[in-house]
Amino acid sequence: MGLSKKDFISIADFERSELEEILDLAIRQKKQHHEGTLERTHVGRVMACIFHKPSLRTRVSFEVAMHNLGGTSLYLTDKELGIGSREAPEDVARVLSRYVDAIMIRTFDNAIVEDLARFGTVPVINGLTDLLHPCQ
Repeated sequence: MGLSKKDFISIADFERSELEEILDLAIRQKKQHHEGTLERTHVGRVMACIFHKPSLRTRVSFEVAMHNLGGTSLYLTDKELGIGSREAPEDVARVLSRYVDAIMIRTFDNAIVEDLARFGTVPVINGLTDLLHPCQ
């Protein structure tokens, strides 16, 4: 039921052909959504959406995408998680990996994203850091 472990931290981690496949899939799925034929491939799946930086577009796009694919998302802020203050990134990664199928994070420090990916067992998506913005 879980997703295969492929993190999306930087576009530099992917071959050109892989990025083209991702974009082609997005184009096809957007068309299918507008035609009412989009397959609900993520029924029963949950994505944790961690926001240290608030965002209209990032939050809406990820939450709507999960909903349209049949899954759900959890909106989590630093107040709930306390990454680096109450909870070490590796502990957050391990705990969330037990409950969710993917993690998206929009934060300041790219090292937090890398730690979540290193210690988590579910895919981690970099929604934005001060260093990178691969989903833009």
